[in-house]
Amino acid sequence: MSTLVVVDAANVIGSVPDGWWRDRRAAAERLRDALAGRAADGRGLPGLVPDGSSVELVLVVEGAARGVASVPGVEVVAAQGSGDDRIVELVREAGRGPDCVVVTADRGLRARVAALGAQVAGPRTVRRGRGG
Repeated sequence: MSTLVVVDAANVIGSVPDGWWRDRRAAAERLRDALAGRAADGRGLPGLVPDGSSVELVLVVEGAARGVASVPGVEVVAAQGSGDDRIVELVREAGRGPDCVVVTADRGLRARVAALGAQVAGPRTVRRGRGG
């Protein structure tokens, strides 16, 4: 079984005042790389994904971060409009219910994806200090 983890990049990046606002694209790349490293080295995402479950990581970017490319282990999806709307679309399209976790602190987005059956988690579940 696979768990889909959708990360609200803007919200997670904004959760740590590390100067991300100077270069939003670079901040999104740092988060992407940190997520890929966790998935690749076997540490995974404790607390988000059940033991023995594989992970599909999707990082949703918007605005200045739209040019960030996918890397092995992390698919980057660029929202053409609202990042929140794109995340809701991804959750709805996946149709995985509790096998989908959305990482965000945005209360409105959390309510929207929970109504679709997805689990929600806060930014700290994927951020470990500067850069991810």
